[in-house]
Amino acid sequence: MKPLNYIKEIFVGVFRLFQGMYITMLNMLRPKITEQYPENRGKLQYPERFRGMLVLHHNEKNEHQCTGCGICMNNCPNGTIQITVRKETDQATGKEKRLLDNYFYDLGSCVYCSRCVQTCPCEAIGWSNQFEHTVYSRSKLVKQLNKGKI
Repeated sequence: MKPLNYIKEIFVGVFRLFQGMYITMLNMLRPKITEQYPENRGKLQYPERFRGMLVLHHNEKNEHQCTGCGICMNNCPNGTIQITVRKETDQATGKEKRLLDNYFYDLGSCVYCSRCVQTCPCEAIGWSNQFEHTVYSRSKLVKQLNKGKI
């Protein structure tokens, strides 16, 4: 190795060292934007398309809009949604009507793909902003969604 190349490599190395130190000092002097999460829960701004937890929408009479068609259950890739329906006869018309009996949603196996929300013909389900799902057992992640207004 020639002495001239050796000296050149030393200067290039020192220049790169100072260049890295300059970038580090710039980042140290920038204002911090750390979110204080547990303290500012009420101030959080969620994006419009945020997917937290699946919920059933209700009308003004506090009745859910789900007809129990099962399209969301059939389109779910993991089998996260389980629906059971019952049939009752309408006294006014005498026709059989499908009514939603149970709507179970397993948070532990949901991949938040939103196929269920996109394919629901009556727009009965949607996403909420609730994202804290910490529990001690997986059985508590199975939610029954048709238990009143959410």
